[in-house]
Amino acid sequence: MSLFFSVHRFVFLAGLFVTGGCAWTNTVPAKFVQQAEPGVTLTAMAGRPDAYKGKVVILGGVIVEEKRADGRVWFWVKNRPLDADYEPHRDASRTASESGHYWIVVDPQGLPQGYRSWARLTVVGRVSTVPIPRFDAPPNGRKGSEPVLGAMYMRGWSYGERLDNVWEANQDPNYLAPNPVSELRQGSQGLDTK
Repeated sequence: MSLFFSVHRFVFLAGLFVTGGCAWTNTVPAKFVQQAEPGVTLTAMAGRPDAYKGKVVILGGVIVEEKRADGRVWFWVKNRPLDADYEPHRDASRTASESGHYWIVVDPQGLPQGYRSWARLTVVGRVSTVPIPRFDAPPNGRKGSEPVLGAMYMRGWSYGERLDNVWEANQDPNYLAPNPVSELRQGSQGLDTK
């Protein structure tokens, strides 16, 4: 009888360890994974941009440049394909479109202090139609057709450590409309109407 209880206790504790371990290693919270289109790559988005407008996607990358406009932070990101655990890695296939770039637009409120030292990141974002501002110095490699993700969640990966920190939006990315104050001053899309 005690062997029966010992086996059941072992199975129960092993189950707790496995489920607890899985919860600890999740890169992206389940609520975001459930919303996201499965298996989306930058290549797929570049090939059919209209098919992904308004959809939630998960991508990986490296922040190449940071720009600020209209109270938002714009990250120019070099794509890094994700593995099954949503961890970004260098593109082994060397496909030109998978080695491309995209934008992430973020409300700067709550960005962790260490985000500038992230070696790579995993982002959950809604593919947006918000216009890209005209920056004084556009980033290198910009073609003009790169996707824009309204960030919902980002996980930073630091150098040499497993995880750094996370950021989660407190603004619905469905409402990343151009800044109303800017529109009143400069006209629609931030262009001067005079």
